[in-house]
Amino acid sequence: MSAVLNPARPAPAAARPKTLLLHPAAKPLLFALCLLPFAWLFYGAWANTLGANPAEALIRTTGDWTLRLLCITLAVTPLRQWTGQNALARFRRMLGLFAFFYASLHFLSYSWLDMGFDLDAIVRDIPKRPFALVGFTALLLMLPLAATSFNRAIKALGARRWQAIHRAVYAIVLLGLLHFFWMRAAKNNFAEVALYAVVIAFLLGWRARRRLIGAPAR
Repeated sequence: MSAVLNPARPAPAAARPKTLLLHPAAKPLLFALCLLPFAWLFYGAWANTLGANPAEALIRTTGDWTLRLLCITLAVTPLRQWTGQNALARFRRMLGLFAFFYASLHFLSYSWLDMGFDLDAIVRDIPKRPFALVGFTALLLMLPLAATSFNRAIKALGARRWQAIHRAVYAIVLLGLLHFFWMRAAKNNFAEVALYAVVIAFLLGWRARRRLIGAPAR
């Protein structure tokens, strides 16, 4: 009788975002969105619309998207805590892998467009320039994170060891910020650096506070 008197009611507002996040199309949509900067760069290189210095545009933009995606990846856990949308966690792995993808493109663009794939020149150049050394170190630290971003790796390493490895993301984002600072310092442009510094300080500060009170921070 109650089923007749109370027909199916719309889901509560809080449940609707969760339903959308769990939709089968959610991950493919995020994948496509993360590929948009690459598609734009690819088209720009093909159509010669990247400006007077296409090489600089490719190197700078891939680096910018690496730092942005690192920040977005770190923002998943706070957003999940504040909104109660635990389904957000299912996107963190993809976001992290796309950060590594753009970091790899950033290094590839430098190796190709700046150094002409001359391995000897690259090996000599990186230690000479602090910003290049810091950026390369961040890329190296990202390698084990990308290599272990799979369920089998978690099972093989154990959850505690896996989490210890993936905490390197905090060092990576700080190295990325330092790399970005030195790149912008050459042009005396610190506005964007300050913005990223505030965002990163907030994301890492939130985690530090959670650790102090004994709450999970991932």
